[in-house]
Amino acid sequence: MQIYLGSDHAGFELKEKLKGYLKELGYDVADSGPYAYDQADDYPDYITPVARKVSENPDTVRGIILGGSGQGEAMMANRFPHVRAIVYYGGSLDIVKVAREHNDANILSLGARFISEDEARAALELWLETPFSDEERHVRRIKKIEQFGNYR
Repeated sequence: MQIYLGSDHAGFELKEKLKGYLKELGYDVADSGPYAYDQADDYPDYITPVARKVSENPDTVRGIILGGSGQGEAMMANRFPHVRAIVYYGGSLDIVKVAREHNDANILSLGARFISEDEARAALELWLETPFSDEERHVRRIKKIEQFGNYR
């Protein structure tokens, strides 16, 4: 599985740590930036390439995006067809599991200012290891989301 990473300045340090961790786990990781810390950067510049790759290959590519809260990053990613980005910024990991099982979430947005590296690793592992349930009701709902995109 190919995994694309992108962040802003607030998520840069955690992105770098998770990139190494994912490689240790054996994942094929592509970094969409930033490649150096820049407090003045804009997250859409680095989230867009991740969302585009997932949008083009939603069944074989996943994305991990990071920002201060992860919210703006998820909003940007969810503008792309076939992208289903969810936000995790601490608390119960059940939300991560359910988002994979029920919503086939293909981008995980992490709020770097609200979670530790250990929490991010736990969320990432659970998200990567949890399969989509493929239950008819969930497939039907995802299809409705996809159809709505055609009305724009």
